[in-house]
Amino acid sequence: MLGAGTLLGGCGGGSNAPGSQPEPGGGGATGYEGPSVELAFWNGFTGGDGPVMQDLVDTFNSEHPNITVKMTVMEWADYYNKVPTAVSSGNGPDVGIMHVDSLPTSAARNVIVPLDDVAAALELKAADFADVVWKAGEYDGQRFGIPLDMHPLGFFYNKTVMASAGLDPENPPMDRDSYESALEQLKSAGVKGHWMSPHPFTGSQTLQSLIWQFGGGLFNDDGTEVVWHEDPGVEALTWMVDAIKAGYSPTDVGQDADAIALQNGKAAFNWNGIWNINTLKEVPDLDWGVAPLPNIGGQKAAWAGSHNFVLAKQRTPDENRLKASRVFINWISQQSLAWAKGGQVPARTSVRESPEFQKLPEQSALAEQVDYLRFPPSVPGIGDAFADFDQALNEAVLMTKEPAAALSEAADRANKKLEENRKKYGG
Repeated sequence: MLGAGTLLGGCGGGSNAPGSQPEPGGGGATGYEGPSVELAFWNGFTGGDGPVMQDLVDTFNSEHPNITVKMTVMEWADYYNKVPTAVSSGNGPDVGIMHVDSLPTSAARNVIVPLDDVAAALELKAADFADVVWKAGEYDGQRFGIPLDMHPLGFFYNKTVMASAGLDPENPPMDRDSYESALEQLKSAGVKGHWMSPHPFTGSQTLQSLIWQFGGGLFNDDGTEVVWHEDPGVEALTWMVDAIKAGYSPTDVGQDADAIALQNGKAAFNWNGIWNINTLKEVPDLDWGVAPLPNIGGQKAAWAGSHNFVLAKQRTPDENRLKASRVFINWISQQSLAWAKGGQVPARTSVRESPEFQKLPEQSALAEQVDYLRFPPSVPGIGDAFADFDQALNEAVLMTKEPAAALSEAADRANKKLEENRKKYGG
């Protein structure tokens, strides 16, 4: 998810400035009464959220006889590779979904167009959203994304494993002392309680959350320099490594092995994304719970991503398709509760606070973190730096380098990329 922005750099945007696409009025709120049109809607919803979105698309099509939305789903990596090339050749989608870290790069490369009129038509205001997700959709003074959701990291726990080790399965540990005490108790019972992943999913998301919890950051405020190698970052990564050295985690955890270990009763705890809710619900006879991330470092913080609606730049703009696309975004954005059932936290505050959403206990538990979720700065090419961050994580967790050295060397490499990107994108 993070780092997707680096895949968009090869798309030539021509001489037009970002946001030069013609914008019809109304923003979709007035409906569409033009001739029949077909809209291409691309996304990477290959998991359990895919059928939920397809159901919404089918309902939209049934209610709008003169608009047919055709949804194309592909792996996110393929999606981010394909979109800029398709847009450049005039064969891109009408509507797409992008993660927040890809928005500024896409906007700077003229791959997507502004949606300020859609936000105005929906009467969307900053006060309607968590501050962090609202700001994440902006670049260079314009809005390029309409936030659909937030998908935060959460704390999943196996109640059966906890009980077998003498822990209270209804009171998971939520601070550093109780968490480390629980890990020690699990170890005494022969269980490696928290498997530390050296991979982006979910090791990188865990490390980012910990760095913020220890009072640090990944970048400075304007995203021009890396700061993950400073003391909070070293302390956070050292905590992960020390858990392995103490025997609370295996030494070499494979991709997704941490999540599978929770399902199979080999681990008690797993920090994973909200998308894991529906996965665990499908495991027969699994007794599990989910809560906000434990506060290990002293400050509440959690990694999160966000899906945003975008409109791709068209080589030959068609006013009817542009307006119909806005109608589609308008309609889907009002179905936040239905989308939440696919395993998401709605972006809209009113939906998160509604009685209907509170009836989704797992999603509403992770929504408690909304006020302290974190996203990367809105800087073109910011995702390029995460390859180095992930390498530092891998080296330290696999114990081929000390945390401080791994983070420092990664910061040096990443800062050079950020400097190159400032020249590349005119920042």
